[in-house]
Amino acid sequence: QVQLVESGGGLVQAGDSLRLSCAASVRTFSMYAMGWFRQAPGKEREFVASISWSGGRTYYADSVKGRFTVSSSNAKNTGYLQMNSLKPGDTAVYYCAARVDSTGWPPRLEFQYDYWGQGTQVTVSS
Repeated sequence: QVQLVESGGGLVQAGDSLRLSCAASVRTFSMYAMGWFRQAPGKEREFVASISWSGGRTYYADSVKGRFTVSSSNAKNTGYLQMNSLKPGDTAVYYCAARVDSTGWPPRLEFQYDYWGQGTQVTVSS
């Protein structure tokens, strides 16, 4: 069983930055990919970004491309989502997810992930 714990959420103003972390309970080099998703009030959960644990391939949703950066540290068994130039529309609960086995790239659908964190709230005020 893999446990994922997100942290780093909070309340910020438009234009500010936040960095979310996702700590895994297992050695991340044994896993294939990490993804970030978000769910705004009254909306379905949507894909944000993904990264392969080895090789560092990344993929972003168009809505965050150029503003968000996904990264990882196998040494720390942790993934990160650096969010810059935040907008009120980025307000949501952000979830990290882990895929254990290899799959088509990029893994951007919820069913492609095996484990999920509990989520962390990000609120961007105007």
